[in-house]
Amino acid sequence: MQQGKPIIIGIGGGSGSGKTTLCARLETELEGYRVKSIHADKYYFRTRMKTTAPFTGKTYDDFNHPDSLDFPKMLEDLLRAANDGETEIVIVEGILVLHHAYLREWMDVKLYVECPADERLLRRTARFLQKGYAYEDIVNEYLELVRYRHDEFVEPTKWHADLFVNGSQGPETGVKIVLEWIRQAARSRKSFETVRDFNGKR
Repeated sequence: MQQGKPIIIGIGGGSGSGKTTLCARLETELEGYRVKSIHADKYYFRTRMKTTAPFTGKTYDDFNHPDSLDFPKMLEDLLRAANDGETEIVIVEGILVLHHAYLREWMDVKLYVECPADERLLRRTARFLQKGYAYEDIVNEYLELVRYRHDEFVEPTKWHADLFVNGSQGPETGVKIVLEWIRQAARSRKSFETVRDFNGKR
């Protein structure tokens, strides 16, 4: 039977909040469903957007501004997955996936992963140290630019979310609630498609 529109989940939140971890957890727990994940990190333009830090005047590559991401391409890939006739669940995750209304309108449920700034900084620092960046450079970029972009563009997107998920320690309850909602929605959608298919053949 041809599948109907899949369930589309948006996951936003700050850098280091736990978005990718939540996405991976959902993928694991939803084994048995055909899940497609779209990660915003894959949609940065090849020509990096440059920004001058507001107080120091230092120039950085800006990965936290909406114009740094190819959102039309992201939407194109989202719609391709939504209409392939096979995918049952699409997860879209990234710091700014809740920023644009034309992307949000396709989402059945919008999640925002909430996590304290100091914890996000620690995670971000550990991640970039593993990539070979210098500690001082990581911290300076965060203090001089990233935290301002977070307050300017990322934090306001939380008010578009349907549910906040605890990205700090102990997010189990939130994850269980999200999974139960997804499973119920998937069952309801399959039941609707079965009835529609039956009626169409009468």
